[in-house]
Amino acid sequence: MLDYIQNEIDDIINRTLDRSLRIAVTGLSRSGKTAFITSLMNQLLNINQLENKHLPLFQASRNKSIIAVKRIGQKDLKIPRFDYESNLNSLMKTPPEWPSSTTGVSETRLAIRYQRQQGVMRHFKDKSTLYIDIFDYPGEWLLDLPLLSLSYQQWSLQQASLPIHYQARYQALSTVWLEKLKKIDLTTAADEDILAQIAKDYTDFLFSAKAEGLHFIQPGRFVLPGELAGSPALQFFPLIHLKEEEWRKLSATKKSGSYFSVLTQRYEFYRQKIVKVFYQDYFSTFDRQVILADCLSPLNHSQQAFLDMKEALQQLFNNFHYGKRSLLHRLFSPNIDKLMFIATKADHITTDQLPNLMSLMKQLVQEGGHYVAYEGIETDYTAISAIRATKQVSINKDGQVFKAIQGMRSSDHKNITLYPGSVPNRLPNAEFWDKQKFEFDTFEPQPLGEDGMLPHLRMDLVLQFLLADKLD
Repeated sequence: MLDYIQNEIDDIINRTLDRSLRIAVTGLSRSGKTAFITSLMNQLLNINQLENKHLPLFQASRNKSIIAVKRIGQKDLKIPRFDYESNLNSLMKTPPEWPSSTTGVSETRLAIRYQRQQGVMRHFKDKSTLYIDIFDYPGEWLLDLPLLSLSYQQWSLQQASLPIHYQARYQALSTVWLEKLKKIDLTTAADEDILAQIAKDYTDFLFSAKAEGLHFIQPGRFVLPGELAGSPALQFFPLIHLKEEEWRKLSATKKSGSYFSVLTQRYEFYRQKIVKVFYQDYFSTFDRQVILADCLSPLNHSQQAFLDMKEALQQLFNNFHYGKRSLLHRLFSPNIDKLMFIATKADHITTDQLPNLMSLMKQLVQEGGHYVAYEGIETDYTAISAIRATKQVSINKDGQVFKAIQGMRSSDHKNITLYPGSVPNRLPNAEFWDKQKFEFDTFEPQPLGEDGMLPHLRMDLVLQFLLADKLD
């Protein structure tokens, strides 16, 4: 009890003095969150190697104001520790392997000891410590946050309007679960076995949609259940076949124990006891945020996959608090005051295509970007590779020099040199998709150097944006 009280006191003191930052690393599935956190930690923990030359655009590295960085014990002992060491071990194998994808929540805490450069406090204390808390969690769970503002009826009607449920190319995916659903009389007593089977079929449908390159998949825990696997909390589904008049009638005559009643109860339990608690425990108290997106992979699938990613990204903005920080906010209601949109896997294209990739990222989040600009939040856009998988090369063909990339292709583990193609600098329209096909390859990570430092592309820009003002 005394330890808990002391931790709370320490937290209030650190927030009062602005010595603590909670950073949200958010993004959709396969956007590279685990690689990003691993790289961020690696760059900071090795900040003073190679005479600070590996982070030239990070001012605190350039002026050597950071004395040391170390990993310390996290405050919440219930949350698993982010497995940085295991991730590094994967990257140090021969050949290197990407770290395992996130399957649950984990946390890491860093202490940055630095020399004060500016501010009144430098006259009283020339050295200080900034504490950074960083959280990793499955991208699938993130997409459940919009459910906080949707009733079972609203969610079902929203799902019914998604292209995945009515476009011809996806109808075959949903045939099994939807046909079984339509045979149920929702007013009769619920059969647990039937509910479990339809929920399984619906989950199979979600996995198929994910394989098609779609991102806006709900409920997210159906495809990555964690400790909830097999529980009744994950045995419901949207009633996409009902019209609004049918909803009104069922709601007015709802019988206890009926299919309609049980499904409604399970959705509400999932929303209130799982999604809301997850949000309150982690997302409601963040100070700064990065949103990661793999803008290249959807180009390999379809226009709908690309638009689906756009919709998923824009759904996120309604579930975070944005606002300028003040003393009271720091103490009682922290708000996100800096937001960075990051296009990942930037090393999979040539450097001349980076402006196009950043432009594409801006347009994907345009509506959300306008919103946070209106609220006065400092925002930025960039393209990075948290852990480099390729290197830039020049090739000479028939007397002409072309830019290309070189790396080990994931599909066959062969070292290849190629020009991956041009990235559109704006959202492609339907005509564009009919004419243009993309085949952006995926690559294995580059080997680590003997110093154990991860090769990266533009991670120093990220650190400068997130931390520079706290290290003055």
